[in-house]
Amino acid sequence: MTIRHLTVFAAVAEQGSMSAAAKHLYLSQPTVSQAIRELEAHYNGLLFERLGKKLYLTERGKILLPHAREMIRQFQQLEELMQNQGQSSTLKLGSTLTVGTCLTPSIILDLQKKIPYLDVYSFVTNTQNIEQKLLRSELDAAVVEGEIHSPDLVVLPIIDDCLVLAAGKKHPFYRRGRIHDQELNNQKFAVREYGSGTRQLFEDYTLRHDLKIRTAWEANSPQALLNAVLYNQMLSVMSIRLMHHEIRHRSVRVFCNEAGEWNRKFKLVYHKNKFLTPAIFELEKILHTYQQLELPSVMGVLEQE
Repeated sequence: MTIRHLTVFAAVAEQGSMSAAAKHLYLSQPTVSQAIRELEAHYNGLLFERLGKKLYLTERGKILLPHAREMIRQFQQLEELMQNQGQSSTLKLGSTLTVGTCLTPSIILDLQKKIPYLDVYSFVTNTQNIEQKLLRSELDAAVVEGEIHSPDLVVLPIIDDCLVLAAGKKHPFYRRGRIHDQELNNQKFAVREYGSGTRQLFEDYTLRHDLKIRTAWEANSPQALLNAVLYNQMLSVMSIRLMHHEIRHRSVRVFCNEAGEWNRKFKLVYHKNKFLTPAIFELEKILHTYQQLELPSVMGVLEQE
């Protein structure tokens, strides 16, 4: 059994067929099939079963897959470390959409000032997708706003953040100083897509307080939601870090949650078996410089009845 066998096995498991794995790895299909046969012979049992046109992992295959991924990841890290004389020149950094919009560009600039040779690959998506990419070793580390569920990932809460309710000038809430949570019932909202940490936090809140909002807009772009607030009389709940310009120019009115239920932390996340390169250590230091949250001097308040 070699790292090549494990690489082919992981590709077949992820792609769902020999032909797709062969295309992904730039190998011939017979080469892929042969590698799987050799691996099954080595472990004395089938790793895949075919249902229709797709391959599915057997119980034996499900046991092997996470270990195979980890060995592939460690091998890749060893190669990178040796080729770069002990220093990683590339950091694959994941960010959730809120973080990617308001912080990631500055964080990358700070990283490259500290480590001039560092080449950063940035991938921005929602928390759910980031978690899967970390587990598949497709990212070295990530900064997320949502909840991470896998016990195989290390989660370090660092940066303070909070959600606020935003209302544009044409919305009746704009001139209010205080509103009650029950006034949110039947209001039109612009919300993030499923898999978003922001959406999950707000949905948990509405369930706890038995609120029935109307989802009129849904988007995976914070700017699209902000535009819905500014121009379409929608309400939205999003990070206050996304609206500093609009708050200063009074184009939106924001309301903080009086009970602090919308307070949260942006978190540094990486695999528990990850070799922590100098770039990841430096990333953690830089994140601490963004820890404090700047709040506007005037905010409305959302209170509970």
